[in-house]
Amino acid sequence: MKHRLRLALSGLLLALIGTAAHAADPKPSPRGETLLLRPDRVWTGDEDAAHSGWAVVVRDGIIAAVGPADRIEVPTDARRIDLPGATLTPGLIDLHAHLFLHPYNEAAWNDQVLKEPEAYRTLLAARHASATLRAGYTTLRDLGTEGAGYADLSLKRAIDEGLIPGPRLFVATRAIVATASYGPGPRGFRPDIELPGGAQEVSGVDETVRAVREQAGHGADWIKVYADYRIGADGSAQPTFSAAELRALVDAAHLSGRPVAAHAASDAGMRLAIEAGVDSIEHGYGGSAATFRLMRERSVAYLPTLTAVESTEQYYAGYIPGQSPPTPKLREAEHAFRTALAEKTTIGCGSDVGVFRHGDNYREPVWMAKLGMSPAQALRACTAVAARILRQSERLGRIAPGLRADLAAFAGDPSQDIEALKQPVLVVKEGVVHREPGRDPLAPSPAAVQPVR
Repeated sequence: MKHRLRLALSGLLLALIGTAAHAADPKPSPRGETLLLRPDRVWTGDEDAAHSGWAVVVRDGIIAAVGPADRIEVPTDARRIDLPGATLTPGLIDLHAHLFLHPYNEAAWNDQVLKEPEAYRTLLAARHASATLRAGYTTLRDLGTEGAGYADLSLKRAIDEGLIPGPRLFVATRAIVATASYGPGPRGFRPDIELPGGAQEVSGVDETVRAVREQAGHGADWIKVYADYRIGADGSAQPTFSAAELRALVDAAHLSGRPVAAHAASDAGMRLAIEAGVDSIEHGYGGSAATFRLMRERSVAYLPTLTAVESTEQYYAGYIPGQSPPTPKLREAEHAFRTALAEKTTIGCGSDVGVFRHGDNYREPVWMAKLGMSPAQALRACTAVAARILRQSERLGRIAPGLRADLAAFAGDPSQDIEALKQPVLVVKEGVVHREPGRDPLAPSPAAVQPVR
């Protein structure tokens, strides 16, 4: 087994080095290349409809011009990329990702945390980052390494330095949980065994504040807290922190300039987190109309993670999309989303990818459109709205002069048919072309290494 694992790690490392070499050599565009992008349509993120006959000029990693193709000034050194039949959009953003996880039908969460070495998980995370970028997602908020410590900081650094390809990362490092409330265990394991944790455990105000300061000091961009979890005697989601602990956590995070994302599946957990001042609620499956209304009033964003529910119901409840009736958990998640939409809560795109396959992030906006958003609303949740939740509206999320040249193009028009997000044809991150018609340097090789089981 050890020999097989070494072979797998060596093969994956070689594959990643090869991909990184692609990213470093002239095949993906060198930073600073001037581009003229000529799609059939441009969707800027500001309006519902895409503009036909528009073009975009990119220079030095920045959007230099956007508008009707016959009216914009094109530099003489620009390389033209034609995108017939495609719509150019801002680069997509997923606000709830776990690059250090892979689908639970490949390996259970406990097995990933307990059996897969951190180095191996980091190599897999690098591969997941590449797949995500290829899919048109140029920015991720990664909400916890799930037992891999601060490895997301090294992954982020490697991407930022151009060593490996991947989306721009906003990371939450270890995340924070109440003592004995999160896995692996302690339920189901011998009480005399001390297990590694999926997040940093704390009890009391002092430990909670210390954990925030530790994670912020290491470089976390966001603080992630589990405001509730499945600790009820019947396995139901129940609050795990006191109001005083949550308020102290939020105050410490905000004092350091960091927003707070709260895992909260129950209405009670959501309310405690909102009253404490968190900036986003993740999951929110049990949320009431009154709670979603409070979120709107307090400017707290909602990340529904619908695809995670669909996926876990497929793995564990026999749900078959398109054939089975919705399970009780799916009905609960769908009801919460529709309630939040009716209450005009700010809804961003957060999928919980890692529970399902990296690169399939498009499934979340498809779900959002299925449950009542227009395609343009769902697309905006993955672009302009997501950038606003990240506090990055002046850099990301729209196609406008002066913003970072994070762009993606899709066959068809996702502002009219959200399913078009399944077909990326161009990916540009800060002016560097990572995918274009006829050339996909980030595509995995046929001999891509699979996780060893």
